[in-house]
Amino acid sequence: MIETEVRELLSFIDGNPTAYHTTASVREILLKAGFSELLESGKWQLEPGRDYFVCRNGSSIIAFRMGTRLERYSFNVAAAHTDSPCFRIKENAELHMGQKYTRLNTEGYGGMICSTWLDRPLSVAGRVLVKDGDAITSRLVALDRDLLLIPSVAIHMNREVNDKASFNKQIDMLPLLGGAAEEGVLKKLIAAELNVAEDQILGSDLFLCIREKATVWGCNEEFISSGRLDDQQCVFGILKGLLQGRSAESVNVAAFFDNEEVGSGTKQGAASTFLYDVLHRIAQNVCPSDEDFHRAVASSFMFSADNAHAVHPNHPEHTDANNCTYMNEGVVVKVHAGQKYTSDGMSMAVAKELAARAGVPLQYFANRSDKAGGSTLGNLAMAQVSMNCVDIGLPQLAMHSCYETAGAKDTISLIRLMKEFYSSHFEETGFGTLAVHKA
Repeated sequence: MIETEVRELLSFIDGNPTAYHTTASVREILLKAGFSELLESGKWQLEPGRDYFVCRNGSSIIAFRMGTRLERYSFNVAAAHTDSPCFRIKENAELHMGQKYTRLNTEGYGGMICSTWLDRPLSVAGRVLVKDGDAITSRLVALDRDLLLIPSVAIHMNREVNDKASFNKQIDMLPLLGGAAEEGVLKKLIAAELNVAEDQILGSDLFLCIREKATVWGCNEEFISSGRLDDQQCVFGILKGLLQGRSAESVNVAAFFDNEEVGSGTKQGAASTFLYDVLHRIAQNVCPSDEDFHRAVASSFMFSADNAHAVHPNHPEHTDANNCTYMNEGVVVKVHAGQKYTSDGMSMAVAKELAARAGVPLQYFANRSDKAGGSTLGNLAMAQVSMNCVDIGLPQLAMHSCYETAGAKDTISLIRLMKEFYSSHFEETGFGTLAVHKA
């Protein structure tokens, strides 16, 4: 039987085609749970025992729960990213081929597997900036219809398609919107969906999104598949753990950043000052001394959560012989000698201790030594505010496909680990010593 949280995850992903939608959904969940919204431009007056969140750019969000005994507090931080590889629609988007075809001009966002986007119904989603009196207001949009498709070239015209497939994003990956269409048809569709005049639309951040719904499958219903599992699965697991855990002597923090798939180097990315700004402002409300802020950070701990590669059933040769992972066998700890991942002996020891307390299985991932792996947001965030940090994820297949696969059980493992983490308190007590107290 599929657990309730897994069904909730799939519904969560189906409802969030872009980072803007993911952030808005997290915001709504937090508001319903009694969190108070803060503005970065406003004055913060935080109270012990209260819960808060703040957004940046509408696509990144940091939530935190204040402990009630903060004399020697630290921060319990878990982070994931809200974005996924896809195709962004360019500003001047429509390409008209006489009275025959209308295409959209797009560009790749992140490192997607192009072939997975071919020959399937697509639509458009994102945010639109609307003039409203003297203000410019951000509005979410997701056109709920089969609107676009990127057609393959027939095998009769490309005999090497199964042997030497390659894709030019400016030629092969442009979606077909329709036949003959008037200029500005996409803007008309967007304006009608938002019930605004076309001249009220001043800007937009729009992306292609798939139409397939998330599903549970396998002979024992052991697998889940959907778009954007990387990294909405980790966003969901951290959020659930945050809502279930409490630590009187800690400030529990969940940070969800945009733009990880393109390097995080934006004002709302993990490499920005967003995390530092929020933690520093929290500290100023607890005690205005910078000394106390630095003391708190020194005892703090972070989980950087981004999905990991499972062993491929047809290509096990791509993974390390014994530092490899399988779906439904637990949370993955990711390690890299060159520190592409933040995990080290101390942070891995903490992860093992918390997992043992939570009854959660751990797996360990390292790249083959002759393969270059990816990186994630942990190191980038730590460049702004440094603390002990471990990189984790959930095992999946087809990472960066538009439709990915993971294990149904692993989301539950992440939620339990995050609940245990957020129910703990960390304290640097001596040279090379980090105490892990049960709250």
